[in-house]
Amino acid sequence: MEFIETRGNDGVKAQSISFSEAILAPSASFGGLYVPTSLPLLDETFINKHLNSSYKKLALDFLVGFGIDIDSSILQEALNRYDAFDKSDKPVELSQIEEDCFVSELYHGPTRAFKDMALQPFGYILSQLAQKRNENYLIMAATSGDTGPATLETFKNQANVKVVCLYPEGGTSDVQRLQMVTEAGSNLKVIGVKGNFDDTQNALKSLLASKDFKEELDSKNMKLSAANSVNFGRIIFQIIYHIYSYLELLRSKKIQLNEKIYLVVPSGNFGNALGAYYAKKAGLPIEKILIASNVNNILTDWITNGSYDLTARELIKTNSPAMDILKSSNVERILFDKFGANRTKELMETLEKYGKYQLEPSEIASLQEDFDASFSDDSECVATIGEYAQKGYIMDPHTATCIKSYKNLRDKKLTTVLYSTAEWTKFSPVVAKALGKDIAHDSEALEYIATQTHLEVPPMIKALLHKEIIHDTVVEKEGIAQEMLRFL
Repeated sequence: MEFIETRGNDGVKAQSISFSEAILAPSASFGGLYVPTSLPLLDETFINKHLNSSYKKLALDFLVGFGIDIDSSILQEALNRYDAFDKSDKPVELSQIEEDCFVSELYHGPTRAFKDMALQPFGYILSQLAQKRNENYLIMAATSGDTGPATLETFKNQANVKVVCLYPEGGTSDVQRLQMVTEAGSNLKVIGVKGNFDDTQNALKSLLASKDFKEELDSKNMKLSAANSVNFGRIIFQIIYHIYSYLELLRSKKIQLNEKIYLVVPSGNFGNALGAYYAKKAGLPIEKILIASNVNNILTDWITNGSYDLTARELIKTNSPAMDILKSSNVERILFDKFGANRTKELMETLEKYGKYQLEPSEIASLQEDFDASFSDDSECVATIGEYAQKGYIMDPHTATCIKSYKNLRDKKLTTVLYSTAEWTKFSPVVAKALGKDIAHDSEALEYIATQTHLEVPPMIKALLHKEIIHDTVVEKEGIAQEMLRFL
């Protein structure tokens, strides 16, 4: 399997590269991203083959079918990291909340968010590649709340790797912040940034593309990579759980083979949605992917009228901070797949120069063949959490944005899977409010919800409230590079 570039080739980088090269150095020509030249076929034969497969067996076969240049023994060891999830044989759980609606719970890993599904195996693979090449890597991650904890967790104390994690000060939940600032690995550095997530992500992308910064790293015998979903090493694992959801519906006889389903994806950086798109393109019977946003609903504008306009809005902090994003990195991979490298480069350069672009009517129509979108504000999400709590199901505010899309966007009455990307414990004050009580502090909110719902607070969340703060650095965005180099 070869990987090519979304904005075309600059004549300096190779025309195509391997998977291992793409994940070790994810910055492509002209500031673009790497994408695969083809996808494995998810046809009836593949689905039948895995009707009784475990998650790990399904994942290994899919990865081998992708033709990536990673030894199967390394892949197997990487997938064995799912053994540390709540249920070693079932890292993803599917819960029914309506007659035709199921929640795919992706948060049963060590940091209680869906990022563990990709980053747990990805971290092992990258570290093994670094050791095999006798190279040292600086892994950078910008987080709106979930990528950071998952990146730190997977890479802590891994050989040949150092990690710097950037988070927007005041832009995450208390639990998310504590998961980062209390992480004790000797190879980790956490930096708060005075700004929003887009500021941290822009800084990361700028450093990935910076010749001066790379020269500084060269002098320290270090190479540069990233753990955000700009790295296809993340995306490849985010395809698999969409396949698994379909198989679970077949196994429980909720659908018949080849019956189409809807997927509802709460989306910020569009990596989860991109994984669904690739699964659909590869042949999984998906009617349409319904995108759910919060009031930072630039994705709704993009899908419904083709407008991607950063000049018309400012980022708003919400109760679903992982979606408080305006520059969604993986939109670029959709543009490339739909319209090719030349048009993608034109659109992305227009966005960078003018802060906006507009798709042509034919391009909007092409986008809407696969996607539709809606958004919910905080009050709607609180009401939704309260509504389903009355029915016995507790969800977090990101998952709550999906309900509106489920209720309003389906043209056909097909079975629907919506994706729960974080456990309620990471946003307990919001959930407590939905249950009828305003509580400011996470410790009190967690106890209140557990008492009201008879749910257990996982031990890794309980432990956070008593851990020592290790990382207390907060800088202006202009000081990020200097702080990184000081750490190194």
